[in-house]
Amino acid sequence: QVQLVESGGGLVEAGAPLRLSCIYSGKTFMIEDIGWYRQRPGKERELVAKISPRGTTTYADSVKGRFIIVRESLNNAIYLGMNVVKPEDTATYYCNAQIRGVGDAWGQGTQVTVST
Repeated sequence: QVQLVESGGGLVEAGAPLRLSCIYSGKTFMIEDIGWYRQRPGKERELVAKISPRGTTTYADSVKGRFIIVRESLNNAIYLGMNVVKPEDTATYYCNAQIRGVGDAWGQGTQVTVST
C-alpha cells in the first residue's frame, strides 16, 4: 500500500541540531496524517509530531518549541527538524502514515542517540 523509509538518525551531541527524513511511496493519495513516533529505551512508542494533509501540526509537549515537522507533498517526503536535542530524545524514531480505510503504515525506524 504505502512504503516509508526513514533516514538521518545517528549520534549527536546534546544541543546540536538533527534532521530526520521520511520518503514515502506507493498509494500516497490514501495518506491522511503522517508523522513521527519514537520509542525510548524501556518506554512505549509515543507520538512526537504529525501533520495533516492541510498542514495542521500536532506536537508532543516534550518537543514543542524544539522540533518542527515539515511535509513536502510534491517530493513525497516529511522531515523532522530537531533543534537543541536532549539526552532524553534518545530513541528509535519511526515514520508513521495513517492510510485511509486501512490503518497505520510504519517505517523501519532510525536510531537517534544524544550524547551529553
